[in-house]
Amino acid sequence: MAIQTEFEKNTWVINYSADNLYNRQFSFAEDLMLSKGDKSITWVNTYGLEYMDEFRQMVNSNDLDDFLLRLLLNQKMGNKVIQLEEMLFVAARIVKTEHHNLDSEQMFFVVAKDFVWCIQEKWGDHFDWIRHRIFENKGIIRKKKADYLLFFILETLISNYKEKYEESVLMDSTLDAIVKEEPTPEFMFEVENKKAMINEFKRASHGLRDIIIKLERVEVKGFHTKYFSELREQINGLINDIDSDILELESQINLFFSIQGHRLNEVMKTLTIFSVIFIPLTFMAGIYGMNFTNMPELQWPYGYFILLGLMLVVTIISIIIFKRKKWF
Repeated sequence: MAIQTEFEKNTWVINYSADNLYNRQFSFAEDLMLSKGDKSITWVNTYGLEYMDEFRQMVNSNDLDDFLLRLLLNQKMGNKVIQLEEMLFVAARIVKTEHHNLDSEQMFFVVAKDFVWCIQEKWGDHFDWIRHRIFENKGIIRKKKADYLLFFILETLISNYKEKYEESVLMDSTLDAIVKEEPTPEFMFEVENKKAMINEFKRASHGLRDIIIKLERVEVKGFHTKYFSELREQINGLINDIDSDILELESQINLFFSIQGHRLNEVMKTLTIFSVIFIPLTFMAGIYGMNFTNMPELQWPYGYFILLGLMLVVTIISIIIFKRKKWF
């Protein structure tokens, strides 16, 4: 019994047609050829980008363009669609949404009319529902070619982005909190994290849209581009939602600081009113609090009451002036 390589342990293959199906762990002895020469479609899924020797074996054995090896070496490629002879190479930088903290991974797709070879940087995906449809023979997926499978994979990525975005970015509660909360460093840090998450979704969505637009323009034998118009509408809808949320968030943040500035102005106005009222009173009290021997007013029988009356008059005049100026 041959020893399984790490590549084989981390690779699965599904081969299906309208009438036949098998799903198993990849084996070089049985699954090396991607095109079976019949009407079946092969979907190979590899987890890990470090298997360059195995990638070379796959490329050479299937007579694929060896330019693929140079492309697979660039593991930070980002988002690209490259048309090769009767084949497409698609690179996508995908946001992984399995956890609360967003992460990203590089994904590669090698697509021809009868196979899709999907290479993912990390374990885990959201394609089980596609596999279930294939296994249960639901819909028309087993009657279509590999272009329809690629359409389903990209549609899954878009749907997952949309669901995770709606779950993670709760704009209504965020906007309410912005108006009600005090501008503590912790709260502002939370708002900045929310903005960073929104921008991460925006970058990822723009990357997928670029891929879809390029896929609509390719001309590869046996590859139909009509499926991707619907995807463009879906991703544009998500991007529009994100842009709208960004504008709303920026508007509410500006309103937040305006409200806080208004509150600060009200506090300063109140302090100013009290200061203006008490400064002349303090001045008069300070004069008659000096310890000079010759202060004639200190000998007046009603000097104390006269000074209190004068203070009252000054206070009333100050309040009247403030009322007329509508300071309160």
